[in-house]
Amino acid sequence: MPSEKVSKHVQDYVKTIYALQQEQRPVSNGALKAKLSEIEPRSAAAVTEMIQSLVKLNLVHYEPYQGVELTATGERVALEVIRHHHLLELYLFEALGVPLDEVHGEAEQLEHALSASLAERIAERLGQPQYDPHGAPIPTRELAIPAQQGDPLLTAELMQPLRIVEVDDASPELLRYLTTLNLVPGRIVTLCERAPFDGPLHVQVGEHRVAIGQQTAAAIRVCPVGDHTAGEQR
Repeated sequence: MPSEKVSKHVQDYVKTIYALQQEQRPVSNGALKAKLSEIEPRSAAAVTEMIQSLVKLNLVHYEPYQGVELTATGERVALEVIRHHHLLELYLFEALGVPLDEVHGEAEQLEHALSASLAERIAERLGQPQYDPHGAPIPTRELAIPAQQGDPLLTAELMQPLRIVEVDDASPELLRYLTTLNLVPGRIVTLCERAPFDGPLHVQVGEHRVAIGQQTAAAIRVCPVGDHTAGEQR
């Protein structure tokens, strides 16, 4: 079932379930409601009603009081929506110059209207990229997932040149903050010091040294400079 054959709301639900499944299986109704309500308030009754619709479409398995999981069909729909989203982010960033902190929101609006054929045209124009501008993996045309790049800066070795390969795109405010510090994908940095007792991390960025909190450091993924398995294709 192509994602363009189902409604925007169905696409939002399966994409959200897919994301939550990376942390828990099955996904509880409460967790699904909380995640969806970050964008638009949803009642518990509305979530349950939509889940029943997804069952009828053979997109999810549902057990009352346990939770919901995507079927193979549902997972394919979710991955296609995710592919469209990440391709749009990269196109907006590279071709139109939309700032890094704005591409996610814009792609959220456009992903539902993108056909598979237009998505493939965009992918061809961009050179069949593996990663979006934040460094997140883009599902392939066959809906396979490239490996996630690097490891969290929070756990990186001290005094080793590192390339930023991914930043978390969940918060535009965080992205704007990272951009002001020049902590963006492609930048070479060095983790110089970890303050004791859960204190800040001191990072060398070009000629400047900046201090960032542990939560911020956990949102940045890096690989050693010279590691040719990460960060090459955008």
